[in-house]
Amino acid sequence: MAVETAPSSTTAGVVATPQANATCKINMISINRFSECEWVTLRLKVIRVINGVPRQVGTATFTARHTMTLHSKSADWDEKFQLSKASTTGEGKGITVSVNATAGNGTTAKTHYSPHLLDTASSGSVTYTTGAMRKGRVNAKTQTRYRFEYTKVGYVPGSTTYPSATWRCDNYYGTSGCAMTDQPTAVSMVGIPWIDDGIRTLRARGGHYGDPNGGKPLHWMINTKQKNDNRRAVCGGRTAPPEMKRVGRTYCDEYPFASTYEGGKKLPAPQRETTWVSPNENNTQGARITNWRRPMHVMDNDPFFVIA
Repeated sequence: MAVETAPSSTTAGVVATPQANATCKINMISINRFSECEWVTLRLKVIRVINGVPRQVGTATFTARHTMTLHSKSADWDEKFQLSKASTTGEGKGITVSVNATAGNGTTAKTHYSPHLLDTASSGSVTYTTGAMRKGRVNAKTQTRYRFEYTKVGYVPGSTTYPSATWRCDNYYGTSGCAMTDQPTAVSMVGIPWIDDGIRTLRARGGHYGDPNGGKPLHWMINTKQKNDNRRAVCGGRTAPPEMKRVGRTYCDEYPFASTYEGGKKLPAPQRETTWVSPNENNTQGARITNWRRPMHVMDNDPFFVIA
């Protein structure tokens, strides 16, 4: 059986908490930082060999809907999926479907689904288990791959495969968890006065990187040498002017952050800024970022926005 899979697309948005669930629309992958809903249409061309010649003798069309929710504090999780009753033409009835999901990069997937006729709706689940990770460990990004196989006695068998959204598990901070890596989250600088003001001033004159209101996301970077190079490029050798020293604003703070792939002088001057802040503000910012990254499992090259 020849198979056509309707194209999928991905929605995006800003997610600041791990509790929210993705909503599902047909022929789309809708994701947030910790959940995915994937809903695809599968169209089968039913083929039978007649006098030695393969001929299409019918069709069967059904939808597969997957929902999975990852966990901030666990690297094990479950997925549920539902297959609709197939709409058929010609000799499209009587097709048996089997489903198998596979994972990788330290995570195994076990599919719970018995072969089922597409003449009625059915459902199944997938159990994901991730091996123990030492503190500091970040597993490589991966995807679930789904394989559907179709059989009917006397007809040509068929199959199709498609992936989930990209996800990754880690134990970077000492708590194992997993996240949808391509979905941006957001860190807030609101309440850190001069840092917040510097970012808002930049945006007022056209700086859009990291802006959740239509800007491009920043991307976190885990590379100490490059972070230091980025910082030196914009703040190295600079001394706070007298008027800043008098009010205790002696620390040069850069945006985009040095620990991003957009940091340093990677962006043109109109898209970056420096602000003189107090050491206390700088420490507050560092704690704010750590307390955001830890539960959101933000790792190298993950996209994010900055609320200001």
